[in-house]
This record gives sequence, C-alpha cells and structure tokens, in this order.
Amino acid sequence: MAQLTLLLGGDVMTGRGVDAILPRPGPPDLREELVRDARTYVELAESVSGPIPRPVPPAWPWGETLELLDRLRPDARIVNLETAVTGRGEHAPTKTIHYRMHPGNLPCLTAARLDVCALANNHLLDFGPVGLADTLDALAGAGIATAGAGRDATGAWRPAALELAGRRLLVWSVAAPSSGVPPPWAATDERPGVAYLPETTAATADALAARIAAVAGPDDLVLVSVHWGGNWGYDVPAEHVDFARRLVDAGVDVVHGHSSHHPRPVEVYRQRLILYGCGDLVDDYEGISGQEAYRPQLRLLWLPALDPDGRLRALRAAPVRIRRMRLERAAPDEARWLADLLNGFGPPYARGFDLDAGGLVGLPGH
Repeated sequence: MAQLTLLLGGDVMTGRGVDAILPRPGPPDLREELVRDARTYVELAESVSGPIPRPVPPAWPWGETLELLDRLRPDARIVNLETAVTGRGEHAPTKTIHYRMHPGNLPCLTAARLDVCALANNHLLDFGPVGLADTLDALAGAGIATAGAGRDATGAWRPAALELAGRRLLVWSVAAPSSGVPPPWAATDERPGVAYLPETTAATADALAARIAAVAGPDDLVLVSVHWGGNWGYDVPAEHVDFARRLVDAGVDVVHGHSSHHPRPVEVYRQRLILYGCGDLVDDYEGISGQEAYRPQLRLLWLPALDPDGRLRALRAAPVRIRRMRLERAAPDEARWLADLLNGFGPPYARGFDLDAGGLVGLPGH
C-alpha cells in the first residue's frame, strides 16, 4: 500500500464574525464583556485589512488554501471544529464567549471537503444540548464524519472511521480541562456531551489506550485529536509530553493537538508524529490586539505522509495567513518566520525545518 498524506488543521471557528459575513448569518447577539454583536468582529477585521464584501461566497474563509489542497491532494482532511452548527439554543450561562454558525452556512465546511471534524472542545456546547444535536445532524447530513461528541458517552467516545486506499484510519477526539472545557460537558450514559479527560495523566492515557485497543485492529491506523492547553505561549507541559508519548507507546500513530492560537512545538517520537498545538486555522481574530509577538495571523496546514504502518515518512506544512477573514498563501518572509519558529524549540522537539521549492515548510529526513 502507498503512503497516506493527511491534512491536519487546528481550530476552525466559523461562528461569530465569520458567520456574520456568510450568506445565512444567524443571530449576532453575544454575551461578551466588550462585544455584544458579532458584526463588530467584522468591523475590527476591516479596520486592519480593508473592506470585506457581504455576503461572501461559502468558500471565502478558505481562500487560496482550496487550490493548494487540490494540488497537494491529501487522502484525508481533519480539523478541530470549534463552533456549534445551529440556529437554536440558549447561550451557555457559565461562559462569556460563544460560537455558532447557522446551519444554512454549512457549505462553508463542505467547500473544504473535510472528512472528519473533531468535536471534543470548549465551544461545542456553547448553545447547549440542542446546539450539539443540531451540529451532529448537520455534519452527518453533509457527509462529514465526527468524533469526540455525542448524544451519550457511547457516541462521544466512538471514533470516526475512514477507509483510505485499503487501510482504515480511526480518529478519536478528546478534550482536557486545561483548554477550558467545563467538566459538566462530559458525556455520560444519560447526558449528551464531549469525550472528556478529567486530566492528562498516565492513568487517563492508559484508559484511552484501552478504549482504542478494544476497537482498533492490527492493520488500522490510529489518530488521536486532543484539545488541551491554554491559548498563548510556547511551553508544552511535561504531562502533555508524557501523555502523548504514552499513547504512541500503546500504538497510536498520530497525536493531533490543538487549542493554542498559534503553532506549538512538534515531536517525532518512535517515528510517530506528535503535534502539540496546530494553532488556529479559520477565525475572526483580525484586529484584536495584545498578542502581536506570536504573529497569530500566520497559520500552518500540516501535511504528514505516513507509511502503511503509521511511521512518519515525510512532514510538510503549508504556511498561510488570514486577511479579510480569508486564508492566503503566506509571503516568503512569513513562511521563513514560521520555519525559524519551529526550529527554535529545544529538545525533544523536531528541528531542521526549511522551505522547499513550493514554499512549504518541510522537515528533512522525515
């Protein structure tokens, strides 16, 4: 069997300001301390990047990445969808920031031809169980597989399964409290919710590994998508390193971490890929000041190529940037900054990233 190339994206937040520019915007009212109308985020983006037409076509947020992906042709496209897809429900009273995209704007997701949306995160239940049910129904109706959330614990812990070139890829999605997931959002036998890890320890890694072993066969490839950690900063907690490595030791082939608003270090452990933080992908954060040192407008689309047994054969990433709520190819100096960022982390993280002839960030030797 030939190698498999995956597209792994970070947080896709098509609610709030992004939903407001799409053809079928939902209610714009917010519960934030400083912003009460989602359209304010559109105005902030326009203040730094220029006018945004309204409505935009459904594919607008993906911009130039669609042509890029058509050329690179990944075998599966997997992102963390951090937005409820619903026009109903009440704002979760324990939270101040809420994301939802109107179901009429679902073509925004299908335009990217996503295969799996990881749903275990701190925004899926922003509009309660009704919003969660609508999200599951909308994605299922669009032919997009989901993992990490369900109408009960069985559904939340069930992996997405993809048949790829004669090999099955199983995708689990889990969320940790360090990313801001309220503990009551944990799915139970009687309650809808997300696949929730009360902590990231050896015990919870072993429990997750046992769940995986009960489903995965010897020929299956396994990816665990985990929402963990804070929004800012490059430090990776030692417990995250231990957790990810323990999963690999148990047979997981890829650990797909996210929650941070910018890329975090990468590790190749036992010839398996660990992404500790993919960074944001689609959002409405243009114009929000205060974290400029991280250059959060720059993003990476990760493109690992796996051998049939799950070993990392090659690792590339497409450098992109957000402008006018639309992804564009990053400029050469921006791509270089991203490569230098990844190279600046010390052991045990991967180094040696460079730009290839196509402008992609690559890791030679893998």
